[in-house]
Amino acid sequence: MSTITVELTIPADEFLALYRGTARDVVATSIDGRTVRFPAKCLQPYVTKAGIHGRFMIEFDENFKFKKITQLS
Repeated sequence: MSTITVELTIPADEFLALYRGTARDVVATSIDGRTVRFPAKCLQPYVTKAGIHGRFMIEFDENFKFKKITQLS
């Protein structure tokens, strides 16, 4: 299984696009410079009134399919 770590800062108004159906995926740059795309819906548990902020570890299977996301900070 592969992992990648990203720092995310997504203001609440931008994340509302998920609820409106206009955003399905988040595209981010990892802390080591790689680009990663993952389902926006997996971030729902981490949404606050201010949006989403923090460092997250994303796990993928051997076919690079999303497995899970964990907030590190």
